[in-house]
Amino acid sequence: MADRVYPAAKPAAANGTAAPATAVNGGANPAFPANKAQLYNATRPTYRPMPPPRLKHRRSCCCCCCLFITFFIVTIILLAAIAGAIFWVLYRPKTPSFNVQSLQVSQFNLTSTKFASKFNLTVIAHNPNKKISFFYDPININFSTDDVDIGDGSLPAFIHDTKDSKTLKTIVSSTGKTLDDSEISTLRSKLKNKNNLPLEIKLDTKVKVKVGSLKTKKVGIRVNCDGIKISVPSGKSPTKATTRDVKCKVDLRIKIWKWTL
Repeated sequence: MADRVYPAAKPAAANGTAAPATAVNGGANPAFPANKAQLYNATRPTYRPMPPPRLKHRRSCCCCCCLFITFFIVTIILLAAIAGAIFWVLYRPKTPSFNVQSLQVSQFNLTSTKFASKFNLTVIAHNPNKKISFFYDPININFSTDDVDIGDGSLPAFIHDTKDSKTLKTIVSSTGKTLDDSEISTLRSKLKNKNNLPLEIKLDTKVKVKVGSLKTKKVGIRVNCDGIKISVPSGKSPTKATTRDVKCKVDLRIKIWKWTL
């Protein structure tokens, strides 16, 4: 019986090279089995970290804005200073002055609860400017001693032309005004010396300034006059107050929202 000849399981490749092994598991080499992570992430894109934000550009923009704002403010201040200097050279503005020329006390009566007074006041207003005029609203007048109101009055509106002086006369009075205990005690202590009662005068108004053909908006002013000593009349004849050392100061009253400066 003839012997059967079986072919070789792995035929030799041509040119003396070994034949490649049969692909298993989809063509992978059985000597190196496939990794599960590689199989699952085969289609996932490769992770690439985002580049950090560019902060230098933003910082440079902020610096440019700050420099521009600072330059703008400085320019405005310089222009305002130059305009103010030119205005000063051309017009030489000066504050108007007020002086108490005379003050007479016609009545000064104090009872247990009420107070009555009457004063004859003469004020001189002087405008020292050559090219600036003032337009005054009605003036409210208040007399007080140690913050106790002892009389109120008013003056009419008037125009103050250049290099002009106005003589203003009015009556300041208080008729049957009710005072509290603290105000009565203050007045009684002051009346012990009838010939040396201190008095403070306040004049409040608004004024419009005219420079050439230009008129400004109304600005509040207050005139404070202190250093006045009055004598209380004992009979019907009025007494004159000492006004030789009276000093009147003019202050602007600028109102910003709820505050008056």
